[in-house]
Amino acid sequence: MEPYSNPEFMSFLWGIFAVALTIGVLFAVCMWRLYTLAGKPGWAAIVPIYNYVVLLEIIRKPWWWVLLMLIPYIGVIWAIWSLNLFVKAFGKGTGYTIGILFLPYIFLPILAFSSSTRFQGTMDSGMGEGTSLDQVF
Repeated sequence: MEPYSNPEFMSFLWGIFAVALTIGVLFAVCMWRLYTLAGKPGWAAIVPIYNYVVLLEIIRKPWWWVLLMLIPYIGVIWAIWSLNLFVKAFGKGTGYTIGILFLPYIFLPILAFSSSTRFQGTMDSGMGEGTSLDQVF
C-alpha cells in the first residue's frame, strides 16, 4: 500500500504544511515590520539573499558578510553575530538574541510588535580612524 493513498497520512502531511506555512508567514510579517521600523522597505524582508544585504545595511556591516554566512559551519557564527547586532539595534540585549535563537516564534513577534520597540541604530564598532583597540573591545 502506498503511503500517499492513505488519507490519514495525507492529512498529517497537510497539517505539517499548514503549520510550516503559518510560521513562515509569521516570520515574514515580523521581519517586514522590523525592516520598516529601521527605515528600510518592508518588501526587502521577503526577497531571498537581498534580505540579508538589507539586514547588513541596518546593522552597518559590509555586504560581503553575506558571503561569509555561506561558508559551512563558520557561516552560522556570522549569522548569529549579525542577528545579535540586529536585535541590539532595536534596544534589546544578548539575552533577547538567545531567546530569538531558541524560541523565535515567541520572541520575534514580541520584538516586532511591542510598543516599546524602537529602532536605535547601531554603534559603529569598526576600526575607523582614531579608534583604539580598547574602544572596540
